[in-house]
Amino acid sequence: MMKLNFLIVMDDIATINYKKDSTLAMMWAIQERNHYLNYCKINDLWLKNGELMIDNQSVNAFKNPDKFYELGEKVTQKATDFDVILMRKDPPFDMKFLYALYLLEYAKRAGVKVVNDPTNVQNCNEKLFATQFPHLMTPTTVSQQQSHIREFISEHKDVIVKPLDGMGGMGIFRLTDNSPNIGSTLEMLTQLETLPIMAQKFIPEIKDGDKRILIVGGKPVDYCLARIPADGETRGNLAAGGRGVVMPLSDTERKLAETVAPILLEKGLLFVGLDVIGGFITEINVTSPTCIREIDDQFGTDIAGEFIKVIEGLF
Repeated sequence: MMKLNFLIVMDDIATINYKKDSTLAMMWAIQERNHYLNYCKINDLWLKNGELMIDNQSVNAFKNPDKFYELGEKVTQKATDFDVILMRKDPPFDMKFLYALYLLEYAKRAGVKVVNDPTNVQNCNEKLFATQFPHLMTPTTVSQQQSHIREFISEHKDVIVKPLDGMGGMGIFRLTDNSPNIGSTLEMLTQLETLPIMAQKFIPEIKDGDKRILIVGGKPVDYCLARIPADGETRGNLAAGGRGVVMPLSDTERKLAETVAPILLEKGLLFVGLDVIGGFITEINVTSPTCIREIDDQFGTDIAGEFIKVIEGLF
């Protein structure tokens, strides 16, 4: 097996959650498969005469909560010194994130394997991308105009409204046709009808969990993480107090994942998190999907190892 030089672009390693971080699992897998491992943040990407340069550090990652990483000296290298760049910066998908993707395209054009593909991470907004599969979704509309959203609420009676760039359940509201705060909620989310938002018919099966299905190299992982809402809460997101329970994929969930998977693979999206509620796709997460650790811990899988094998197969 060829020894590859990996660079992971991510948030400050000192701030990650040792118990839950999926990128840390990828670091362990890279080392266990005897590759070189390096680390940087998005502000370490820069251009010099049209060539991407990267201020980076070698990193050793340990399975020790008291000391889980050790960094080498910071050095500047050309992007082409690396075989693989993993873009694992967490959202929000703001201009800083977008500029980093623009810069990573220079590495892609120079022949470096950038995962997930930076062009298609730009093109595949995590909320909007799912709407390319309307037959797999609950009724959904996207608009910045209150009149269209109100008409949707009147038709479906019980809906979820959310921003197109949120994460961790932030900005998600449940509205019924007799809610007293429809106007103020829509004014806030659409920023006075200047920003499109998504509205979806409420799926009561959320009580059974918002299920995260990981798709690795075009193949769904056999188990998903059901994020079950806390009492009195609509959102299953772990960041919003949801409880994570790992369970095997149902036949319906597997079929959903297998329908979407070839399109993801074609777009160079090799590590994707599909969010499914009640047999409907709600989001397709392509930026920095998580939940490796919870599934591995409960079922003994090696999802990060399988992901690195997929990357090795590109060479």
